[in-house]
Amino acid sequence: MAEPERITVVLADDHAVLRAGLRALLDAEPDVEVVGEAGTGDEAVEVVRALRPAVAIMDISMPGKDGLAATKEIVASVPETRVLVLTMHDDEQYLYHVLEAGGHGYVVKSSADSDLLSAIRTVARGGVFVYAPAAAHVLKDYVEASGLPRPSKKTGLSEREVEVLRLTAEGYSNQEIADQLYLSRKTVDSYRGRIMEKLDLHHRSELVRYAVRRGLLRE
Repeated sequence: MAEPERITVVLADDHAVLRAGLRALLDAEPDVEVVGEAGTGDEAVEVVRALRPAVAIMDISMPGKDGLAATKEIVASVPETRVLVLTMHDDEQYLYHVLEAGGHGYVVKSSADSDLLSAIRTVARGGVFVYAPAAAHVLKDYVEASGLPRPSKKTGLSEREVEVLRLTAEGYSNQEIADQLYLSRKTVDSYRGRIMEKLDLHHRSELVRYAVRRGLLRE
């Protein structure tokens, strides 16, 4: 049997002991390979540019350039690398800041042993690691706190396309969307392709941010 294609990963965290623990966790998996490490935001940008991994795991709080600033640089200069933010803050509001920076999800350090591998595999295959039950709550709070009127839900999309967009933004995989809407996965793929073409979007994280601004998620 052929070995699974490995997901290459760069670890960026200013704590060497934590990096060592994460490396041990990830290297034990047959489909994940840690190819580089960084201890600062600036180093993270340099290492990712040099190695161009599939996934960069980025701590938010690092000396000098923080993880969100480094994420923005990586997304701009190495768009094929998916950035997964790792944070000690168990605060769902960080989800919005991560998406705004161009990241593809975040994992709380306290649950890294149970969530990190799933998150890496999700973002590596083009997904966004979002806690679906929390997403609508986070976005509702953001709109209310901003003092702005709720954005219009008019999108120029068909009703079914809006359903696919909403479920995508809430963190469901294409197969899960297909199951919910009684469609084939191929049909869901086609819907998502048309949605991205109509909206001139290119990544799943952009679909999530679009849904945020349009107020399309369920409360």
